[in-house]
Amino acid sequence: MLRGIDLAVRQGEFVALMGANGSGKSTLVRAITGLVPLSRGELTLFGTPAARFADWARVGFVPQRQGATSGVPASVGEVVTAGRLARRRLFRPLTREDRAAVREALEVVGLADREREPVATLSGGQQQRVLIARALAGRPELFLLDEPTAGVDQPNQHALAEALAELKRRGATIVLVAHELGPLAPLLDRSVVMRDGRVVYDGAPLGDHEVHAPWLGEAHTHHHHHDAERRTDHVPHLAPPLPDHGRRSHP
Repeated sequence: MLRGIDLAVRQGEFVALMGANGSGKSTLVRAITGLVPLSRGELTLFGTPAARFADWARVGFVPQRQGATSGVPASVGEVVTAGRLARRRLFRPLTREDRAAVREALEVVGLADREREPVATLSGGQQQRVLIARALAGRPELFLLDEPTAGVDQPNQHALAEALAELKRRGATIVLVAHELGPLAPLLDRSVVMRDGRVVYDGAPLGDHEVHAPWLGEAHTHHHHHDAERRTDHVPHLAPPLPDHGRRSHP
């Protein structure tokens, strides 16, 4: 259960939501994506109340511990192509722009040479990179990733970090749920630490050892990194995270 959340994510920020298991960080991300209904409070996406928001192609979501195979035989390229569905009319053939977006997404995650391979033959870490590529193929403006490095070996953690570093260089806004950061730590602009469904820290990036430090205590005090207007609702506000830059496609 989320309680008293007052949070805004700004254009171009790389924000880590951190905390122990059960602290509410994954629930918060699922509330942002509409997977968890709101019982009270207000959520806005790109300046639009969530209840009226319909342009989900602007949001890319990589869920927690989801395999890329889904039991259906598919190639890496086919899985990533599914990320273009929000940008295409149903049953329309792939356009040149669709193919370019898929190829670019695979290049960003370092799997361009595996496009025709069955996704089931990849390691867990490589499959996680495929899922990130699938989200990236839709060319969203906001990326939400729920513990993408969980259960992923060290080489693939570094590959994930390189992919997210490239997204950051392009100006993407990224909200990352993490229990531990590892190689992702240098990419952060801001840390948000949760405990018992509340935000107990919101400020400069923290290391893995600091997230569980005693000084965070049980006090529900926000250490704001920006001088944002205070609100009293129970789910986050999201300011428009990224302007167009001329890259969005129009179905």
